[in-house]
Amino acid sequence: MSQAQATDTAPSADLAALARGGRINFFGFILRLMARLPFLFIAGRMYGAAQLGRFAYAVLVIELAAQLATLGLKRGLAHQLSYSDRDHSHDCFDALLLATCSSIVLMIVLGTFPQLMFPNSEVHGGDFLLPLTVLALALTEVMLAALAYRHDIGATVRARSIVEPWTISIAAFAWAFISVRDGLIISYALSMVAALVAAAIPFFKSYGVPRGWHPHPEQLWAMARRNMPLAAADAIEWGSRRVDVAVLGLFFRPEVVGIYYVAQQVASLPQKLKTSFDPILGPVITKNLAAGDRLAVARQIRQVGFWIIAAQTAVALALGIPGEAVMGLVGPEYVAGTAALGFLLAAEVVAATAAVSESALVYVARFKNMAISLIMLAIEAALAAFLIIGMRQLGWSIAWQATGPALALALSLGMSAIAKATLLQRLLGAPIIGWRWPIVWATAAAVVVGEVAILGPEWAELIFGIPAILAAFGAIIWVKGFGPDDRELFRMRKGEVEQLANPEAA
Repeated sequence: MSQAQATDTAPSADLAALARGGRINFFGFILRLMARLPFLFIAGRMYGAAQLGRFAYAVLVIELAAQLATLGLKRGLAHQLSYSDRDHSHDCFDALLLATCSSIVLMIVLGTFPQLMFPNSEVHGGDFLLPLTVLALALTEVMLAALAYRHDIGATVRARSIVEPWTISIAAFAWAFISVRDGLIISYALSMVAALVAAAIPFFKSYGVPRGWHPHPEQLWAMARRNMPLAAADAIEWGSRRVDVAVLGLFFRPEVVGIYYVAQQVASLPQKLKTSFDPILGPVITKNLAAGDRLAVARQIRQVGFWIIAAQTAVALALGIPGEAVMGLVGPEYVAGTAALGFLLAAEVVAATAAVSESALVYVARFKNMAISLIMLAIEAALAAFLIIGMRQLGWSIAWQATGPALALALSLGMSAIAKATLLQRLLGAPIIGWRWPIVWATAAAVVVGEVAILGPEWAELIFGIPAILAAFGAIIWVKGFGPDDRELFRMRKGEVEQLANPEAA
């Protein structure tokens, strides 16, 4: 698509809002990257693959419980506030009360049956603190969703990209000298509590304490019932990124799970670019749907889709081409996960279209979206098990067997992208695919630069190769792929930097 075709009009207010939210959260992505890599290094080098694998499985269960506890309010709250004629603080506290009640139920279940979190190891020490983080996670998500409705993206950046990752990194380093067995679990719990505090402070500043609010069981039940499809969609979408670890844990030792977990964490970095737009994309979509402007929704999905596909492709190439050096940074034993890393990075790029389509489908076709996601989740789990068993029967190495879940993820997400994009395009009556051919040219340039970069030593691949790959991709996509609307993403407005420190001023 040419630059002239990229846009027909001057950037709209919605486009400016999307670009602004994306810019601010992109800074958060960079900050989160800077903090997340030290954690992986500390966990890999100081705790080892076995402890990391045990930690990964436990966190998988906790985060699933937290997803269920939010009852879809992470995205449903924007819809609720868009249509509500009540004091918005009352709606927010209804949502917080719902999340608290559901969290308590799940905390009791996990506290009573801790083996759900640690199926292949003994439960001890700090492990019993882990279920408490379900409440912290759920309340944080609801508060950040409420702040995002008021376009306060700085709060999400601080909580998720500064406070949470730096807390777990620093705590994991310190606790390694106290107890290797408990260190990762306790560090995770501390980081979740710290993120909750970081979200609560701006939330109460923005919404205050509601006056005259009283819980109404019938209204709470109605809100929960309305959000059930959203809750299921969130849990299924989250599960599609975690079922690979769950399946892996059924077939392999914790050491193998730990190596795969590192690959998954590195590969999930491109996914954070998509979530950079989530806090602002949801409210913009719901407002346009409330106004009946479905063509505007299609334009927004198409525009943001291109930004995300381009960015995820660039990051995937930058991390995947020097994959051995990236995995080796965590520790020599983790290099065995390089092949899995490649498949996981490819999966993130393939998933971009489905992820952006779902941002609108959860409002215009909740049950159909949920059905597609559920079918794809079942396909992924079955395909992952089939590939592992098949490679095992053929006598392939454990390193290759462990790529089965990653390959299954890429294939199932590809099918999901086709199904969801087709459905949304039909419902909106306008094209929504963000793909443009200059992405291919930019990819070719990045591959050429990357192949030259990996001829040098590993330290040079990381220090010089990754920036060079990103620069090559970015230069081509800027010249050949970006039009005026696309460049709005990089047009910094006065006060945006200050919002990172003072979001209420925005």
